[in-house]
Amino acid sequence: MADLEERANVVASGSRQAGAVASVRPRRADDLADCVRVLGDVHSTDGYPADWPDRPASWLTPDGLLAAWVAESDGRLAGHVGLARSSPGDLAPVLWSGRTGGRPELTAVIGRFYVAPGERGHHLGARLLACAVAHARALGLHPVLDVLATDTAAVALYRRLGWTHLGSGEQRWASGRTVTVHCFAAPRG
Repeated sequence: MADLEERANVVASGSRQAGAVASVRPRRADDLADCVRVLGDVHSTDGYPADWPDRPASWLTPDGLLAAWVAESDGRLAGHVGLARSSPGDLAPVLWSGRTGGRPELTAVIGRFYVAPGERGHHLGARLLACAVAHARALGLHPVLDVLATDTAAVALYRRLGWTHLGSGEQRWASGRTVTVHCFAAPRG
């Protein structure tokens, strides 16, 4: 596991701008309060997550979580991404399977992905995604994700980073709401 964390840290290294220190590292249990605070800022600004969870810290740690990372900027938490096994109802693994012939179990789902509003535009989102992709590949899994069709900024990011659009479809959430999502697969590495 330390080797996987080391690879993720190598992928995450880099500088943001003169005078600012930004890094991506594995999430620790003591990060959750700050993750929830930043998630609240993102929700207030962008409406993500669309349905605010009753227990946000638990939402950030779903069943099947393989790993999670945080971005920091000048010592403050600035973003988050998680990597999990697919669960029933996940559309992206099914679409990936249909396209490649691989079993859905050969995917890892990227989720719980956000960057603080004031920290955007500095490639932190791309660096968080790179860590999750590298970890999935180290586990022999192909990274996939889904995004609300209305989240045009996220869709543009995935396209810019070379992700393949697998298709779109409806998902029924635990809240009972049905939403349209676009599904993507990471570029082949």
